[in-house]
Amino acid sequence: MRDEGLKEALRRYALEAGFTEMGVCRPDAAPGTAGRLAEFVAEGRHGQMRWMEERMHWRGDPTALWPEARSVVMLAESYTPEHDPLEVLEYRDRGAISVYAQGRDYHDVVKKRLKKVGRWLLEEAVKRDQSPSRHRVPLSAGSSQTPVAHAAGAMQPPEIKVFVDTAPVMEKPLAAAAGLGWQGKHTNLLGRGIGNWVFLGAIFTTIDLAPDAPGEERCGSCTRCLDICPTNAFPAPFQLDARRCISYLTIEHHGPVDEALRPGLGNRIYGCDDCLAVCPWNKFAQTATETRYAGGSEPPRLAELAALDDASFRQRFSGSPIKRIGRNRFVRNVAYAIGNSDDPALRPVAQTLTDDADETVRDAARWAALQLDKRG
Repeated sequence: MRDEGLKEALRRYALEAGFTEMGVCRPDAAPGTAGRLAEFVAEGRHGQMRWMEERMHWRGDPTALWPEARSVVMLAESYTPEHDPLEVLEYRDRGAISVYAQGRDYHDVVKKRLKKVGRWLLEEAVKRDQSPSRHRVPLSAGSSQTPVAHAAGAMQPPEIKVFVDTAPVMEKPLAAAAGLGWQGKHTNLLGRGIGNWVFLGAIFTTIDLAPDAPGEERCGSCTRCLDICPTNAFPAPFQLDARRCISYLTIEHHGPVDEALRPGLGNRIYGCDDCLAVCPWNKFAQTATETRYAGGSEPPRLAELAALDDASFRQRFSGSPIKRIGRNRFVRNVAYAIGNSDDPALRPVAQTLTDDADETVRDAARWAALQLDKRG
């Protein structure tokens, strides 16, 4: 039998634990997701992200990921910046790093918080007789589940699985279905009370929780996020072509970036915040409470980053999401930024990288040096 009070108690606990907002939906609450994903992949808009295609059957249908799940608890955590993230684009001798990646890796921080909330939910459900079993409550973080022995004839105790961007779960459609907001024309989640600077986490559970009403799209006639994109990555409102998206190009894309797109990168060396930064709904964004997401006081100098070898790269970005793309891809991005800098003082830096051990870095460095030569 559903305990209506459990959900509200869970919401209070989640907010106290540091989350900004919470909503609940059924695993099958976003039935159009599978079709949209299939179309996205069929058109090749996923680029080199083959994992998206290979696990599409799970990503498009959460009920296939864990058939026993009855509810999905979607949680948002704010990382709203204290400064205008577009200001750094004017300082062409420095690298622009996406706000979410300037501090501690959110995967680690959010997952730890999710586990805490999930553990509370399981313990509270048992207290409220969600399950007659009084055996040890299992906790599964991720896609694996460890069964727990219990007495013959006893009902299965409640279970959860938590996900933070590392499993085939489409968090944004589920968050919209759970009432946290809607997917804007830039395809990111945004909400009236949270803006769009949020990380999303999901708790799948066998506990029956009352679903919330889905969010309603409220973008209206606004096209700011579409108009500002430097590489025209939006073929139409609510559609994204990842192959032209700077976040994809600087993080997911291996090898050289198409020369026609390189000038649009500007000095963005890891991700892009342009479409998020101009959303007018951010006037309602919640203040970030987690200090570990904050970066340094000043954006890094391109010349300094270009000098990183593999060891110094790993040391500098230990605990950061930047570390996962590796030194070569990162320095490739730095070389493109140098080529877009119009700063003749960076010409020797680009020249040094033309002797790099990695061919993609060498290609980027040759292009950078040529751009600086053209601009005198």
